[in-house]
Amino acid sequence: MKFRLIFYIIMTISMTTQADAPTKKQLPPCLDTPNCVSSQATDKGHYIAPFKIFGDPKFAWAELRKAIMAHDRMFITHETDNTLHAEATSLVLHFVDDIDAILDTEAGLIHVRSASRRGHSDFGVNRKRIEKFRAQLRKLHVLE
Repeated sequence: MKFRLIFYIIMTISMTTQADAPTKKQLPPCLDTPNCVSSQATDKGHYIAPFKIFGDPKFAWAELRKAIMAHDRMFITHETDNTLHAEATSLVLHFVDDIDAILDTEAGLIHVRSASRRGHSDFGVNRKRIEKFRAQLRKLHVLE
């Protein structure tokens, strides 16, 4: 009886600790080509600063979602409360780029990634896309 009680207490504490531990979500890594940017990249060529939230993180997240949906040839394919994946299709050759975002409410950040699925160079399109979103959200006063 004592063994069961001790075992139950240890298991309860262990499960509570694991459930309450924050899980750090990761963006997909950039490949070894210059057609990807990510706020979680560790190398200078692929790194782009995350979005630093000013104010309510959920409001900033909703505004990012609106900004993505407002673009032609861009649509959200999957989303949760704190992650989203979108696809952008180029006008002429119909190349598809992937856009990923993760809301980190504790750090007050939105981590972002934009990457081409094909080819080697993107002529800076993915970096420009993320910076365009940053500028849009700054105009709305949701980013620093």
